[in-house]
Amino acid sequence: MDQEAVLALFDRQLRREARPDEPGARVERVGDVVRQVGPGAGWNGVLWSGLDAASADAAIAEQVRFYAELGVEAEWKAYGHDRPGDLGARLIAAGFVAEETETLLVAETAGLAFDVAPPNGIRLLPVTGEAQVELVEQVHARAFDSGRSSIGHQVRQQLAGDPATVPAVVALHGDEPVSAARLELNAGTDFASLWGGGTVPAWRGRGIYRSLVAFRARIAAERGFSYVHVDASPYSRPILERLGFVVLGTTTPYVLEASGHLHSADRNSATRATKNASSSSQG
Repeated sequence: MDQEAVLALFDRQLRREARPDEPGARVERVGDVVRQVGPGAGWNGVLWSGLDAASADAAIAEQVRFYAELGVEAEWKAYGHDRPGDLGARLIAAGFVAEETETLLVAETAGLAFDVAPPNGIRLLPVTGEAQVELVEQVHARAFDSGRSSIGHQVRQQLAGDPATVPAVVALHGDEPVSAARLELNAGTDFASLWGGGTVPAWRGRGIYRSLVAFRARIAAERGFSYVHVDASPYSRPILERLGFVVLGTTTPYVLEASGHLHSADRNSATRATKNASSSSQG
């Protein structure tokens, strides 16, 4: 893989030329910033910026004003190669709070193994309707400390927009849902995205996550996507690298509370729990 070329393609297709991620959302380009405004429980934030030392502070201040006027929480999704080099420090000075840095990993679907079987006693169920969406929500309620996640909202939106696809998969032990993860097929691009993985505590570390990755990557390949990408935590990165994923860089969410309120330790935004691809709850 030509990592530099793939990173440039990723930046162009999924960031500079980003499309709204759900009905009712809009993507706007304001100067050298690309941002999304989401509806209701949707995601709000900055997807890409092409700033320099002279323009960064004014552009950041404009986004702070914009989202404060909307009264919504916003995320500036910054990448390690974004400029200026001190972009993160400037965001913090403007009131954003940095969350955990994750690793941007990408794999060519043509080079991935899709025959990764789930552990004994586990079966994988494609999410195709409301009954399966509710199982996914049950997993996330148990997997994340806050008990809050908007993954159900995301999956329902995906099903409504493209009923022929499989936007998520849930792992079952008997009739008990124990793990789930979401797949986003980014129309008009070469990339599918793996998001929102979670495994209930008692079932972590048994290989379920690996099987969920292979299951979703196979769907992406069948739908004609050349690459799958993940924003990986330190817990899932080694698993993904063993499966054939390659590191392209890092990404850090910088979060601005609604109406300019300070970040609270117990916030654990439901929307970002869904947008984040990997966390310690995967296994």
